[in-house]
Amino acid sequence: MSQLSANSVTVGALIEALAERFAAAHLTYGHGTDNAIDEAAWLVFAKLGLDHADASHYVDTIEATDRAAIEAIAEQRIRTRLPLAYLLNEAWFAGYRFFVDDRVLVPRSPIAELIAARFSPWLSPDQVRRVLDMGTGSGCIAIATAHAFPNANVDAVDISPDALAVAATNVERHRVAGRVTLRESDLFDALEGATYDLIVSNPPYVDQADMAARAPEFRHEPELGLAAGEDGLDAVHVILAEASRFLADGGILVCEVGNSQVALQNAYPDVPFVWLDFEFGGAGVFVLEKDELEKVSRVRK
Repeated sequence: MSQLSANSVTVGALIEALAERFAAAHLTYGHGTDNAIDEAAWLVFAKLGLDHADASHYVDTIEATDRAAIEAIAEQRIRTRLPLAYLLNEAWFAGYRFFVDDRVLVPRSPIAELIAARFSPWLSPDQVRRVLDMGTGSGCIAIATAHAFPNANVDAVDISPDALAVAATNVERHRVAGRVTLRESDLFDALEGATYDLIVSNPPYVDQADMAARAPEFRHEPELGLAAGEDGLDAVHVILAEASRFLADGGILVCEVGNSQVALQNAYPDVPFVWLDFEFGGAGVFVLEKDELEKVSRVRK
């Protein structure tokens, strides 16, 4: 195990030592990193305000007070199993930094790749004028989409007032208040009459078995954003049944269902879901066009 000098330590050495501690503690990742070394690097760089793109910082010497603060957070991460995103009050999504706390899920959707690609080839940029982010949580999808489509207006919807309070902080920080509107709604209930070129949703989709088997880190997240009934499809059934009424001609629905993909395919065997592949990992995201959604009858297994 790495031994650090009591007097001075470099950024690289502290990252290595913390990674060893994280690995020995058998932490679970998945809230922005997937391994101990990246988790440690995120902690150190975040607390020191360093740019991850600048590798020269690894030889910088850390002041004793900064080191103590970092090690205190590392100890809290191990002791409480809180996601590091909550301890730092930050998460990264689609290249942007967001404020997060335990009122919202930690952003981690592969939909970030679709936003970066501006939802090509299903939409052209000049086609997108109104967007709905269903189940916005921290607001990360809505805000990143607003950045990707600077001429579009985005409705960011959530049933949770607590989540919308977090999203409001991020809307202000990203200076998109003129184009991102936060709306409290149980799915489509408060949206009657609205139409959108794009509906994007990362709704609750965790089934009962997976909810029961969650690692400690995932038990700190709000269940309202995760649990979706026995098969994980409670919210998705409603989205499939209702989305076409809120889509403009030529519009599309992009929806993440994660591990509930098989259950969804079994529930709707005749629906031609387009399942997407992602360069940086992730699965269980489908695309459906408005005309296909119009054919979907609400089927419950």
